Amino acid sequence: MAESAKWYVVHTYSGYENKVKANLEKTIENRSLQNLISDVKVPIEESVEIKNGKKKVVQRKTYPGYVLVKMVMSDESWYVVRNTRGVTGFVGPGSKPIPLTDAEIRSMGVTQPQVSIDISIGENVKVVSGPFENFVALVEEINVVKRKIKAFVNMFGRDTLVEFDFDQIEKIE
Repeated sequence: MAESAKWYVVHTYSGYENKVKANLEKTIENRSLQNLISDVKVPIEESVEIKNGKKKVVQRKTYPGYVLVKMVMSDESWYVVRNTRGVTGFVGPGSKPIPLTDAEIRSMGVTQPQVSIDISIGENVKVVSGPFENFVALVEEINVVKRKIKAFVNMFGRDTLVEFDFDQIEKIE
């Protein structure tokens, strides 16, 4: 039955997104509704902020006030989600929730497309953007999920480990 599950957008009170997710997951578990409601997500994005000279990774909600729910629409699943504490309703005209299209799901980053990179550990790459542009870096670590690599850059005769996004580097042919 999970094949017909679609992503729906649920509107919540602002700041209640994580509570709604936790409450909904608890209800799904207590009522054994895993076959109707398969996933609940609060879309977040990570950004790096520099505060008082220190880098800090901050997670921000991409769509504050909204939670994404992958579910099979039925009277029971609609009722459970709609009556979860903190939920104000589904996004859609009237009482008829409309599922997200595949294009909307991709653009919202709900399901991260699997990325492959033609670079391996121990290989040299050229940095093509950012403060280390035109430097050559030696790949130490590859994180496909976060789309980042860690590589050693030689600065002033010393190797320094630096993190790069996939789009900041290119393979040296």
